[in-house]
Amino acid sequence: MKKGTLRQILLITDGCSNQGEDPVAMAALAREHGMTVNVIGVLDENERTDHGLKEIENIALSGGGIHQLVYAKQLSHTVQMVTRKAMTQTIQGFIHKELQSILGSEKEIEDLPPDKRGQVVEVVDELGETMDLEVLIMIDTSASMQHKLPTVKDALLDLSISLHSRIGENEYSLYAFPGKRKQVERLMDWTPMLKDIHTIFPKLTSGGITPTGPALKEAIEAYQKKRSKRGLLDDGYFEESGS
Repeated sequence: MKKGTLRQILLITDGCSNQGEDPVAMAALAREHGMTVNVIGVLDENERTDHGLKEIENIALSGGGIHQLVYAKQLSHTVQMVTRKAMTQTIQGFIHKELQSILGSEKEIEDLPPDKRGQVVEVVDELGETMDLEVLIMIDTSASMQHKLPTVKDALLDLSISLHSRIGENEYSLYAFPGKRKQVERLMDWTPMLKDIHTIFPKLTSGGITPTGPALKEAIEAYQKKRSKRGLLDDGYFEESGS
């Protein structure tokens, strides 16, 4: 089985989108392009509201990913859990399709004999450690998120550290919405570690709008640019043009 790459968009927000494209439609488009959209809703300690809950659920559902509501103090564990769980879910879905093509569309993994099911679980676990992982992180910096940003920073640093022991390569890219001068701003280009994240977060400014749809659209375009560049590298274009 080809090792391949797992591509995730991790959306961290605390409210409803209120500007630009429909985020649910953008999440569906991301899924069509081979990306999984996961959404973490960050609540205040005394917040007992379902504000934005339906949208968070629908974005993750359309994006083929996982959604989770969490209080800020539990964010670090949740970010790691959601990322890992989404990796496993994506791999299981791929293997399920492969098995159906072999065994027939009516067959499920549960229909396999116990020893064969065990082998499938081992393959899923192995691929979870060996496949390359790309996580494009979208952080809501609207006004209500301002006091939550230090916790978000710590959670993302913990994520990078926790995944560092994987055999597969990890790459992260970081965006904020809204940005200082436009709806979506890139904070960090693709990098294997988020160690410099502490230098970025103190400079972030919070705004009132929440352009979640435009953020997801930007994520799709960023992945497409990365793929195009990778294709040119694989074809030896840059080596030839630089000679």
